[in-house]
Amino acid sequence: MIKALIFDLDNCLAPARAVGEDLYEPAFAAIREANGGVLSAERLEEALADIWRHPLDWVAERHGFSAAMRDAAWRVFAEMEVTQPMDGYGDLDAIAELTVLRFLVTSGFRRLQESKIRALNLAPLFTEMQVDAIDEAGRLGKQGLFEGITLKYHLSATEVMVVGDSADSEIAAGKRLGMTTVQTLRPGVPRAANADHHVASLLELGELMI
Repeated sequence: MIKALIFDLDNCLAPARAVGEDLYEPAFAAIREANGGVLSAERLEEALADIWRHPLDWVAERHGFSAAMRDAAWRVFAEMEVTQPMDGYGDLDAIAELTVLRFLVTSGFRRLQESKIRALNLAPLFTEMQVDAIDEAGRLGKQGLFEGITLKYHLSATEVMVVGDSADSEIAAGKRLGMTTVQTLRPGVPRAANADHHVASLLELGELMI
């Protein structure tokens, strides 16, 4: 029986681009300036596109950023903050109808992710919200945070359902822990073969919990 749900934020509850593409442009400009021919123009644009779906550290390693490229982007992202209200996907009200413990665990720069949470007014929907902050020492990662939730709330892995878009992040972490995993197939999200279930809307979650 499912007693708790753990949700991702970006491309699960709101499009990553809902912050406005202009917000990320200074970081993208810093990466382009520091590139110095490390990546071809095509590969560089592929890497920048991935930043909308993955944390910067993952993108930098995956695409072979130089230290200069990574550091230039890191400095900008660490100071970045959403200051305007954001619109999430149209099915967020369904979260409140799920009568179980509800958690939000999101990866990224703490200041930026917390500003997104405020801009979306997500606090009333969740029992607890945690940021897997890539810019802080002692990072536990999503798997570590998931484990912490199960211990704090006396849950077994089989009582937890993980809901998110990323095959490499929350879906993989949930699978390693033996939790049920659900991928949200939002526009532009590639289907994850490692997810137990796939949904187009959060309205479908109730049926999976029965």
